Amino acid sequence: MGATCIFCRIIAGEIPSQEVARGEGWVAFRDVHPQAPTHVLVVPLRHIASLADLASTDAGLAGSMIMAAIAIARAEGILAEGFRLVWNCGERGGQTVPHLHLHLLGGRQLGWPPG
Repeated sequence: MGATCIFCRIIAGEIPSQEVARGEGWVAFRDVHPQAPTHVLVVPLRHIASLADLASTDAGLAGSMIMAAIAIARAEGILAEGFRLVWNCGERGGQTVPHLHLHLLGGRQLGWPPG
């Protein structure tokens, strides 16, 4: 998608972000519109539009993104108190940026149902 995808532009360094961590195939940065005191996005470096577009060969990437979020929760000091991981898929699922991303939310009591 490249030039029109905001996350691709962040990954390319065209748009500044507050990077938290980087690993093989993914980068994590703070959400510019945080919904909790800790709100970090874990985003694949390769453009994948949504969860629905993951291939079976992407299982390692998805697992790596989850493990990254857990490590970030530990580093942010929210591992013990609890946190939420959210993947939104498609418009009705609440996905607003058409680039796969995993939300790490924590630092306050999170309600249920989420939306």
